[in-house]
Amino acid sequence: MSVTTEPGFATRRVAEIAATLPGSTAVFRKHKLDFCCGGDVPLAEAAAKRGASLPAIEAELATLLPREATAPEETGALIDLIETRYHATHRRELPELIRLARRVEAVHGDKPEAPRGLADLLEEMGAELESHMQKEEAVLFPMMRDGGHPMIGHPIAMMRHEHDDHGEHLRALEALTNNGVPPAGACNTWRALFAGTRKLADDLMEHIHLENNVLFPRFGA
Repeated sequence: MSVTTEPGFATRRVAEIAATLPGSTAVFRKHKLDFCCGGDVPLAEAAAKRGASLPAIEAELATLLPREATAPEETGALIDLIETRYHATHRRELPELIRLARRVEAVHGDKPEAPRGLADLLEEMGAELESHMQKEEAVLFPMMRDGGHPMIGHPIAMMRHEHDDHGEHLRALEALTNNGVPPAGACNTWRALFAGTRKLADDLMEHIHLENNVLFPRFGA
């Protein structure tokens, strides 16, 4: 019996996938596939050499493919979307980005274009995002699911203020990463890191937009 695999990955080079699909480096590390120095081979070949399951790897990679998020009309469904599409994604992807940044800084820190300080910035962003998301999940979102509250304007104002802080972090991120464009000759780890920071910036801006301009106005704020 033949096994059906997800299309498009088997013949692509491991390094190319790592450099263009944020989150894929964690999948490759899980399956012990070298995406940096030994990444210039098709995924199918790399998996076969390792004795790893190609269908399993492709299925995990497929979950990382971007999917368009549309804003539901129903508030509970919109909150569900924010929690699953953005909160869960930030929590999954930031630790891997921090690991990649530490690696790039350790190996290439002597180069003028090295993103020195990026790992620390990502750690700070991760900590502040986690605090922010927990407050939304524990306080604000339950109020909204219940239809609102006379005092809901206060937590919404606080979240808007914290969104402004996230915007400052995004500007610092763009400066440290040259807007996510790696230098000529950057290694695969460096390229994967910058692909991931570009996605983080896009996701965070979409996340803030959905809350500031779609969700919060439903409650008069």
